Amino acid sequence: MIEVDHYSFALEKREILRDLTFSIAAGERVSLIGPNGAGKTTLLKCLQRILRGGRGTIRVAGAPLDSYRQFELAKRVAYVPQSEGRMAPYTVRELVEMARYPHLGPLAPMRSADEAAIDRALEETGMVALSDRSLTALSGGERQKALLAAALAQETDILLLDEPTSFLDPAQQADLLEVLGRVRRTILSVTHDLNEALAHSTRVLALREGALVFDGPSAALAEGDTLKRIYRHPFAVGTHPRTGRPVLFP
Repeated sequence: MIEVDHYSFALEKREILRDLTFSIAAGERVSLIGPNGAGKTTLLKCLQRILRGGRGTIRVAGAPLDSYRQFELAKRVAYVPQSEGRMAPYTVRELVEMARYPHLGPLAPMRSADEAAIDRALEETGMVALSDRSLTALSGGERQKALLAAALAQETDILLLDEPTSFLDPAQQADLLEVLGRVRRTILSVTHDLNEALAHSTRVLALREGALVFDGPSAALAEGDTLKRIYRHPFAVGTHPRTGRPVLFP
């Protein structure tokens, strides 16, 4: 679904991504980790074509990224940015309705299939009770769930998520991860929570200073000096008392 081949990207003459090569198959759940400033958010924006240019090749569903019209790309890829607290005064439902725009013609009315997709996304994210509330009146965690609902309503093959569990309390994090666990799509998710990457991803990509320094199964994070090489910091590995899975401690 995603192929990146010797791709580099510079912004204001500073190289942010350096010679990246990787691919992500349909249905894979991949976490993108790395220190602050490693280029994780920049990579997501390049994959979504929010940032354009760069050297090398990006392909989405077998076609060059630059070959897509924006409407067609929006049917393939949905992007959930970090919640920054600035929101237009729309209601939650209005935001989710906007996500159906790629599936409609200009000024076209909503169809029953569109309404069903919106209702399903609100239900899956637990936002039905807040659907008529203004985005400006939501907590940070609620805004993040509203953005995810919009991405689900967009009904794309690929979800790009930038720290989707940020601003969520532990119960909300668990709810959101449970929702994502039921989603049958290709997911690339930026996270700083290494235990989340370990437990909820099949694979991990790690960036450091714009370069790909690790690409492997999530379980390998707990092996050897993998994390020390990524973060230049030692980690301790324990065992979860209920699941028996490895747990990482900085």
